[in-house]
Amino acid sequence: MQLSPATPALPAPLSHRFCVAPMMDLTDRHARFFLRLLSRHARLYTEMVTTGALLHGDRARFLRFDRAEHPVAIQLGGSDPAALAACAAFAEAEGYDEVNLNVGCPSDRVQSGRFGACLMAEPALVAEGVAAMIAAVRIPVTVKTRIGIDRDDSTERLYTLVDAVAAAGCRTLIVHARNAWLDGLSPKDNREIPPLRYPVVGQLKRDRPWLSIVINGGLQTIDDCQQALDTFALDGVMLGRAAYYSPWLLADVDCSLFGAASPPIDRRQVVEAMIDYACARMAEGTPLASITRHMLALYQAVPGARAWRRLLSERAPRVGTAQPQAIEVMRAALACVEPGRAAA
Repeated sequence: MQLSPATPALPAPLSHRFCVAPMMDLTDRHARFFLRLLSRHARLYTEMVTTGALLHGDRARFLRFDRAEHPVAIQLGGSDPAALAACAAFAEAEGYDEVNLNVGCPSDRVQSGRFGACLMAEPALVAEGVAAMIAAVRIPVTVKTRIGIDRDDSTERLYTLVDAVAAAGCRTLIVHARNAWLDGLSPKDNREIPPLRYPVVGQLKRDRPWLSIVINGGLQTIDDCQQALDTFALDGVMLGRAAYYSPWLLADVDCSLFGAASPPIDRRQVVEAMIDYACARMAEGTPLASITRHMLALYQAVPGARAWRRLLSERAPRVGTAQPQAIEVMRAALACVEPGRAAA
């Protein structure tokens, strides 16, 4: 099924121009708050949350986020249309800006639950889920997918899926420019071994110009992002581990990719804001290490960075939720990289 070019196209929200990917065990709410301090405009995504977790687990815990995180999207994992619709409604009620459906994760556990990349083989079911979510909420419903599955390098499966979800009302797709090999590769290997094929994503945008297409996979720097946007006339880029493990690159996102005339960001100010944030979260019972683990790479390549990482890695876990000790640890780490500037 192909969506007609005559169908009115919704303009791509500017915030999709740069996105930080959903990453299991990484993009929790503490990481997202930290990354938001570095960029006002980047669109942030939660870790994938399964429909089962929201329907039968601690829903409040899974949905919780800080209002400072906006724009923030929740990524859902699931395949049952009714369950997806219910969970999308939960997310909208909580205040999320977007619901994203995972059709790209290749892990065995995800496959056994009949969601993730294996759903590329069931485009009608994906479209049914998308239609159910769109009917249940007013916020955008998007899809994140791969360009194919296993060793099939044709693009027929990709276009069938794209056209099916577009006909269901989806206007924005995030496309990881690799196939997902479902026959034995680990999730890590699936991020590295299947070859990147950026031209496939570029061709998809040319063939379906009325859709908003965001490219993902292998991008490491702001220059990489700008080149992808320019070369393929895409609507946005999404970075994953490059953004998490080199977070300071987000400090250049607003100026370089959004044209914002923002004042230069100061790392020390970021740390000071994170001290305040950590104290607030510890008062709720969150251990300091759950927050500082996301900050280890902030001073990457800066003199004293190794001492910063070592001090936070070794001392933060001992603090627990004791606020005075937490402030002491964070300021001691700051003194390693900002000598003479760490005092309150």
